[in-house]
Amino acid sequence: MKRICLIPAALLLLSIAAQAQQVDTIYRVNLPTYNLRDTRLWADWHDRYRYNQMRYYVTTVMPYVLEATQLFNQLNEELPSLKGKARRQYVRRQEALIRERFEDKIVGLNETQGVLLIKLVTRQTGLNLFRQIQDFKGTFAALKWQGWARIQGFNLNRKYHPEEEPDLEHIMNGLGYPLPASYSLAGNL
Repeated sequence: MKRICLIPAALLLLSIAAQAQQVDTIYRVNLPTYNLRDTRLWADWHDRYRYNQMRYYVTTVMPYVLEATQLFNQLNEELPSLKGKARRQYVRRQEALIRERFEDKIVGLNETQGVLLIKLVTRQTGLNLFRQIQDFKGTFAALKWQGWARIQGFNLNRKYHPEEEPDLEHIMNGLGYPLPASYSLAGNL
């Protein structure tokens, strides 16, 4: 008698479990990002010095990064409508304006600040700088600047990867410049 009662009960449980698997629901909740600030523990004073030096360099080059980002966005909006000679003249005028405003200040940057400037422009725009220079100025100019960058230990043809620069990302988030939306969440995991 007991066996007869157990069999229907077992069948009932199996059918309920099978139905639950067929209509299973996964809930997803997006939570806001919070920055937690705490005293950072350093392995040694060299690491702390390099971090503070990078933070100083970032604050030094950020005005130029913001101007360059704005200029790249402006050029990418206006250049598709221009062709041939008008396009070249427009690029030359913009380059002359930038040189007039920033050349004396940018020439005063050291090599590390220059490489950091390129990384941050790549980060903020999400663009490949080699291709952008090639589109704006031509292949020869792009190769010239790529040669300079390679001598300095950097590659203009490289996309920015936030996971490879954790200190830089920490500094940028701390200064109020979160990772741009062009970097998808799935690509950063």
